[in-house]
Amino acid sequence: MSNDLLYQIALTRVPHIGDIHAKSLIGIYGDAETIFKAPKKELEKMEGIGTVRADSLKKFQQFVDCEPEIAFIEKYKIQPLFITDETYPKRLLNCYDSPVLLYYRGNADLNAAKIVAVVGTRSHSEYGRQVCEKIMEDLGPEHVLVVSGLAFGIDTIAHKAALKNNLPTVGVLAHGLDRIYPHQNKSLAKQMIEHGGLLTDFCSGMKPDKQNFPKRNRIVAGICDALLVIESGKKGGSLITAELGNSYNKDVFAIPGRTIDPKSEGCNYLIQHNKASLVTNASEVLQLMNWTAQPKKQAFQQKQLFIELSNDEKIVVGILQASRQCSIDELFMKAGLSSSSMAAALLNLEMQGVIHALPGKIYRLD
Repeated sequence: MSNDLLYQIALTRVPHIGDIHAKSLIGIYGDAETIFKAPKKELEKMEGIGTVRADSLKKFQQFVDCEPEIAFIEKYKIQPLFITDETYPKRLLNCYDSPVLLYYRGNADLNAAKIVAVVGTRSHSEYGRQVCEKIMEDLGPEHVLVVSGLAFGIDTIAHKAALKNNLPTVGVLAHGLDRIYPHQNKSLAKQMIEHGGLLTDFCSGMKPDKQNFPKRNRIVAGICDALLVIESGKKGGSLITAELGNSYNKDVFAIPGRTIDPKSEGCNYLIQHNKASLVTNASEVLQLMNWTAQPKKQAFQQKQLFIELSNDEKIVVGILQASRQCSIDELFMKAGLSSSSMAAALLNLEMQGVIHALPGKIYRLD
C-alpha cells in the first residue's frame, strides 16, 4: 500500500499535471505507478499531455519528499482515498474536476444514502442561526450526512446542530489535516472526527490560503445530493458553491430572506434567477429530494381526485410519473407538444401544485 500511495501522492505534486490531466492518465494506465513508468514518447502523443507535461512526469524526482506525508497519514490514522478506490466518494466521480486523491479522518460514510451540504455567510444573523438549527433538528430522524466547510458562521452552526441532533457531519477543509482553521473550531473538529469526519485534498503543511477555498468549495458541492444555502450576501463563497452545484447537476435550495437584508441578497438572487429552489424548512427539502416518497405519492393521488387535467397536462404528468425528473428538452422530445402547448401545460400544472420547477428548467411531480 505504501508504494502505491507514494506514487499517488507524487502524481498530485507533478508540475503542470492537475486533477483533470491526472484522471485522464489514470483512465489509460490504471494506476499512478504505471503512469510514472510509461515511456515519454508514449505520453507525449496523448491528447492534452504533450511534451511539457510528459517532461514534468519523467523528470519528477521528489518521491522522497512524499515519504513524510505517508508517515503523517499512518501516525494520525488518516484514510487516503484515491480516485480508483472503492471507498472514494462516488458522487465526486461525476464532477469533471474532482480530486484525484483525498485525505480523510473520520468514521462517517462518504457514500451515505442521503448527503446534504449546508453553506452560508460567516457573518450570519439571528434569523440564519435559527433557521439552520431548526432544519438540522428536523433532519435528525432522517439519517442524513451533513457536509459543510467548518468556517465561521453558518458552517459552524450546521456542524454543531448536526452533532446535537445525532447526525454525522463532515467538514471539508481548505488546508491540510495537520491544522484546524479557524483555530476556534478545534474542539468542534475533534467531535466531528468521532462523529463524522474531516476531508481535504490538501496534504499536510498546506495553509488555508485564499486560493484554496474555491477548490474546497468544489468538493462541498460535488459530494452531496442536495446543496442548501441558508443565508448569503450577494458576493462570496456560498454563491460560488451554489453555481458549482448547478454545474454538477445537484439539487440546489435556498432559504429566502427579507428583501432589505444584505445577508439574504445572495439567497434571494439564486431564487429569483432560478438557480435554486425556494425552501423554508427541512420537510420541503426532503419532499423535493424524494426522500419521503410515500407521503408525496399519497399527496399526488389526493390532488388527482380534485384536479381535472387537460390532455396535454396528462401527457406531461405521465412522463414525469415514469421518471424522477425531466428537463424541458426531454419533455418536449417525449411529449411531442408545441412550444405554446407545453408552456401552457407546465404553467397550469405548476399553479395547481401538481409539478415543481427546479433550477436548470427541470421539472418533477410535487
